[in-house]
Amino acid sequence: MAQATLTIGSKNYSSWSMRGWLLVKLSQLPFDEHVISSDDPAMRAEILLLAPSILVPCLRHDDVTVWDTLAIGEYLNEVKPEAGLLPESRVARAHCRAICGEMHSGFASLRSALPMNIKGHFGNFKVWARAQADIERIAVIWRDCLATYGGPYLFGAQPCMADAMYAPVVTRLLTYDVKQDALCTAYCASIMALPQMQEWVAAAQLELDPIDELDAEF
Repeated sequence: MAQATLTIGSKNYSSWSMRGWLLVKLSQLPFDEHVISSDDPAMRAEILLLAPSILVPCLRHDDVTVWDTLAIGEYLNEVKPEAGLLPESRVARAHCRAICGEMHSGFASLRSALPMNIKGHFGNFKVWARAQADIERIAVIWRDCLATYGGPYLFGAQPCMADAMYAPVVTRLLTYDVKQDALCTAYCASIMALPQMQEWVAAAQLELDPIDELDAEF
């Protein structure tokens, strides 16, 4: 049994679960996985953005419990610094933390208008103006990072905390068939090609508990 346990929600619908899971995977900390069913009322409320607080992911490691995604990333960077979840350069670390924080606290219109649904695909989806503004801001962040640090990931040659934070956006763009420029399209392809992402997506495809509100085009 691993020394760490990560509690997550649905792999098809829970974007915060994906972020936390990717962070632990990228850190290479061995962990056991505990999945809360989408039928759980609290989990369902959270996925539908109706919960007052985010319940997952929650990492338990030795005598430590961490339940906020940014806090999980920072904790893992302390216990597994060799994994490179944060860049080595002080300037790059500050930049990484800033865009992670922006993802953590912002983009509410994108979250509500284009909920994560990995198994879904809605071609010709109408993206409303406020969600489009969020998408355009994210594209600016991606292009800036890729130009500054050389790609293929946001801060260079290996995926880091920022890539985990923005990975659910990548799945949303694919689900709702949102067109991107060549640079952002290539970045999305790099994220989806990660073995960790392929593992997550494969598990999401096997989930049997649909949430009807998120499985219809709206």
